[in-house]
Amino acid sequence: MEAGYEKIPGVVEVVSGYTGGQSTNPTYSTVSAGGTGHTEAAQVYYDPTKITYNGIVQALWRIGDPTDDKGQFVDRGTQYRPAIFYNNAQEKQIAEAAKQSLQDSGIYSKPVVIEIVAASKFYSAEEYHQDYYKKNPIRYKAYTFNSGRYQFIENVYGKDYELDFSQFKPTAADSVQATSNNASATKASTGFNPDTFVKPAQDELKQSLSDIQYKVTQKDGTERAFDNEYWDNKAPGCMSM
Repeated sequence: MEAGYEKIPGVVEVVSGYTGGQSTNPTYSTVSAGGTGHTEAAQVYYDPTKITYNGIVQALWRIGDPTDDKGQFVDRGTQYRPAIFYNNAQEKQIAEAAKQSLQDSGIYSKPVVIEIVAASKFYSAEEYHQDYYKKNPIRYKAYTFNSGRYQFIENVYGKDYELDFSQFKPTAADSVQATSNNASATKASTGFNPDTFVKPAQDELKQSLSDIQYKVTQKDGTERAFDNEYWDNKAPGCMSM
């Protein structure tokens, strides 16, 4: 996933990790052994002025097999299942439309079964797993070739399997629409109107906020660093293949 995505114009960074499961602080050994519910995934950071989210999704089809929900090539088990983890309704809509279009194309002999699910907490993999293809190029190339991944992609899409990503460069209209969608989503989700907002009474705030929330927001206090459920949360699109 890192090798496939990091060469795409507009992709800034790709982080290997684990997501989609129930256990906390998973490691490579626990995830690869199965039973954690997590899948090995990649978190993709990209510049939306250079590539659309649809382009990020379309790239996934040229990296793995979206028709195999039991694993990927020689890696078997749900910890290797293909999935797209969306962060909002717009990403979900784009991913589902792309999946349906892929199914309708008839390019695969089997149904397209890749999961499209809401993003959950993402855990970065150990440092030695980051940029593995750069740190261990010979071992990476041998493993990937022998897995059958390259051969599968070429068999499906032919020798010209690499996408022309210029077709996914955002237009001015895309930028305006994205801004409008974000504004609408924010308004719908928060219902906040600064012109009509009235601050609740202190007694009401004490009841609705936790002790630390009240201390930080109302008393100019601070919270302990790296000590809450969101401190290492990341929001970009997440893919697994």
